[in-house]
Amino acid sequence: MKVVALPEYCLGCGLCEIYCAAEHDGWNGNVLKAFKKGKPVNRSKLMGSPQWSWLNTCMHCNDAPCVNGCISGAMQRDSDGTVFVDAERCVGCFSCVMLCPYGHVRPCYEKHQVVKCDLCREKNSIPACVANCPNGALQLMSEEVNPL
Repeated sequence: MKVVALPEYCLGCGLCEIYCAAEHDGWNGNVLKAFKKGKPVNRSKLMGSPQWSWLNTCMHCNDAPCVNGCISGAMQRDSDGTVFVDAERCVGCFSCVMLCPYGHVRPCYEKHQVVKCDLCREKNSIPACVANCPNGALQLMSEEVNPL
């Protein structure tokens, strides 16, 4: 599974980033509490050009360079194929950041660790970015759309 962005429908509003951050900060997606009581960090990045905008999110590669190159074993793959970060094991070397060919693994300097899209795996439902996109520009797809 992976989140696929449809740039022709993206408004560039940034709600995907906001709900992503709120989902992962311990407030279970409550945007108001997340931003008033904490410093939530989004796991994906809204990108843009003069004509288009889209969410840059993890491809969960079959042969993921970030997993293969992780020196501490923090980058892992679950039984569903979702690539995720085990924060307990991350040592903040950022080698996965350098190895990701798509720029999906991002440094979180405040915690000296990395963050990346994990498809809201602890939520066990539709990822927050997809669920809260007002224009349907994000879709959860199961087909292979990734070259690695």
